[in-house]
Amino acid sequence: MTFYPNDRMALFIDGANLHATAKNLGFDIDFKRLLDEFRKRGLLIRAYYYTTIVDDQDYSSIRPLVDWLDYNGFTLVTKAAREFTDRDGRKRFRGDMDVEMAVDMMQIAPRADHMVLFSGDGDFRALIEAVQRQGVRVTVVSTLKTQPAMASDDLRRAADSFVDLADLADLIGRAPRDRLPKFLQETPEDAPLGRLDG
Repeated sequence: MTFYPNDRMALFIDGANLHATAKNLGFDIDFKRLLDEFRKRGLLIRAYYYTTIVDDQDYSSIRPLVDWLDYNGFTLVTKAAREFTDRDGRKRFRGDMDVEMAVDMMQIAPRADHMVLFSGDGDFRALIEAVQRQGVRVTVVSTLKTQPAMASDDLRRAADSFVDLADLADLIGRAPRDRLPKFLQETPEDAPLGRLDG
């Protein structure tokens, strides 16, 4: 991946997509390390993190992560998940942050040289092309090393560069908490750094 130290850079993280990709690759994201790594690669002007939250639950497993990110250098963009009942009668939740990501990318494009999109969703192809027409380079971070691949072929073709998340595992990841020996597991106050459940 090509990064230039004087480039104004912005990160756009599709939280649900990144979580699913890392989980399929067998590691958790350490968001402190992720932020530190990309600060080394350019002038980081903004790191956006997008996720939906279930509002009516007493405890949401994603809440500690969202709170930690909000206090530690990320710009949080959240909205309430919509509840629906699946065909088996089970209560489920869904939420889509594509429009919010698109609006933010278009708004920041005049002030950025390079955008890094953490998502493999092919729906972002037209957005990438629109941002590139404004002179911004776009790197997509996802993976081809799962079955099926998490990265859309259309998205990879549109991007200026593609980085496989598996290749970043040593830089921004850590073993899932349940695979670590008990004495190495983080304490509750440390847990938000790398867990993303939901």
